[in-house]
Amino acid sequence: MPLPEAFRDRLTAILPPECFAACWQSFAAEQPTAFRANLLKGPADALGAELSAAGFALTPLAWKADAFVVPAAQRRALTECAAYRQGRIYIQNPSSMVPPLVLAPQVGERILDLGAAPGSKTLQLAELMGNQGSIWAVESVRGRFFRLRDNLARHGAENVQTHLADGTRFWRKHGEQFDRVLLDAPCSSEGRFRADAPKTWRYWSQKKIREASRKQQRLAYAAVQCLKPGGVLVYSTCTFAPEENEAIISRLLRQFASALTIEDIALPFANVASGLRQWRGKAFAAQVQRAKRILPAGGMEGFFVCRLRKTGM
Repeated sequence: MPLPEAFRDRLTAILPPECFAACWQSFAAEQPTAFRANLLKGPADALGAELSAAGFALTPLAWKADAFVVPAAQRRALTECAAYRQGRIYIQNPSSMVPPLVLAPQVGERILDLGAAPGSKTLQLAELMGNQGSIWAVESVRGRFFRLRDNLARHGAENVQTHLADGTRFWRKHGEQFDRVLLDAPCSSEGRFRADAPKTWRYWSQKKIREASRKQQRLAYAAVQCLKPGGVLVYSTCTFAPEENEAIISRLLRQFASALTIEDIALPFANVASGLRQWRGKAFAAQVQRAKRILPAGGMEGFFVCRLRKTGM
């Protein structure tokens, strides 16, 4: 396995011992292609019938009725089919579909997506809200912002305002304005490493983890400041690094003292572990164990997700 040895050493310390071998092997295994039906453009059952008739070997996700997987060999054909061209499907790893479900936006609410590009979760939020209410999608990188805007338009998300802005400063003008905030934070992307794709891990280093953590701290602080008292924040990443996950949440709990609490979440699949209690001799707040780590299995990438409630200010 050509992945960095330092990454392997860290992973052995992060994962439950009984889970390491399967996780490590997943980086080299051929993965199926997962996608969601875009419910803003039609029902999932009709789309499934259409794709099955076209020869796609669809397997529905057991825990999400509007999502499917096809064999890796059919990925290219999927991206060339009419449903894809027309924005009726969205290719997305199943783990990435989880944070919007945990956020559970309600019709009529004002939602903030603080790191929105390329728009997969923003679009999913719009679907969950039936294109009602208001979603503010923030992206700071100009090229990614325009990709976000194009994606939302092509897929029919009509209740989204896009903002080209620095997410770490967004709270200064928009403090306590949002019922719910999703922060799928930019990260070291360890969950997406592929042994046969060096570009996915070539620039990984522990220095990069520290750099990502510093930005995540600022974004997480801004996310809490943007949230109304009583509101919900979901923080997620696609990395294993505790510095980018449990450490960020533990720091938030210290910064906001009694104004934040972590809520228990129940995920509808078995490949889940609780948040770490400590890392490299540093203890985290006990509540952090309520966060969830999604372990690689069945085509799902490694992910971290935590749901917090703002109880005051």
